[in-house]
Parts: sequence; structure tokens; C-alpha cells
Amino acid sequence: MRLSLSLIAIFTIVAGLAAQTAPDPENVAEGMRLFRTKGDCQSCHGWAADGRKMDTQMPDGANLRTTRLNRELLLMTIKCGRPGKGMPAYDRLAYSDGRCYNMKASDLTSKGLSMPDPPATLQVREMESILDFLQVKVIGKGPMDRAKCIEYWGSDQDVCKEFPQ
Repeated sequence: MRLSLSLIAIFTIVAGLAAQTAPDPENVAEGMRLFRTKGDCQSCHGWAADGRKMDTQMPDGANLRTTRLNRELLLMTIKCGRPGKGMPAYDRLAYSDGRCYNMKASDLTSKGLSMPDPPATLQVREMESILDFLQVKVIGKGPMDRAKCIEYWGSDQDVCKEFPQ
């Protein structure tokens, strides 16, 4: 009896942890929308987040399909950008009070580091939705192919035709 209760308790804990790690599909869809529109992340990271940017005028973005950054570091990167690297800070107050890398705007200037303006600032919940999208559809998923493209978009789109069947 005691062993059964212990197994049930362990199963309940493991099931609870698994439920916490699976993002809500609505958050994933919202994250994809934000990635493509408000954040305009695809301009630098590409529509598949593979570093194949959409516009030659934009900086080269990292291949997020192969990133080794964990969720916490990705959130910091979205909030604070990458000074001097072309990645904007999406936190409206990023360099106002030292919250990002313990630097203020004056520190960036004194070090000769520039920060591009983001297309829009994002709220933390929006950044979290983008991370949910990246976690489910991008990070660790390997190079894009036709099947992944269809899964990524949810249906066979014109952009998927560039990949052989």
C-alpha cells in the first residue's frame, strides 16, 4: 500500500512537471504571429528562424534552430538585445536603469556600442509567447525540410514548395 501511494505521488509530480513544460497551443500561435509581425524577427532570423534573413538591409540574425541558449538566456537576449551586434532590445526600459547587463544607455555610448531600435517594444508575456513558439516549432528541430515546413505553418504553403518532397 505504501509503495502504491509513493508511486502515485511520483507519477503526479512527473505529470505536473510535464504539463508545465508543454506550452499552450494558443501561446505558440501567438508567439509565431509576434515573431513574424510585431517583433519582425523574421527580417533578421528568417521565416524559419534559421538565420536566412528576409531582407538584405537587415543584420544577420542567429540560427535559432541550432541555438544552445536556454530559455532564460533567450529571454534576456530578447529583452536586452546584443549591444554592438545588431540585435535590438525589445524591453522598453532596457538601458534606462541597469537592468540589462548592468549597463545604462550612457555605458553603451562610452563603450562605443550601438543598439538598433526595435520595430516595436514587447511586453514580457509577448516575449514568453515568442519563446513558446521557438520551443515548440524551432529550437532543436534541425534544418527545415518540406515536412517540417508544413508542420511549422500548419498546412502546405507556397514557401514550402522550395523544399523537395
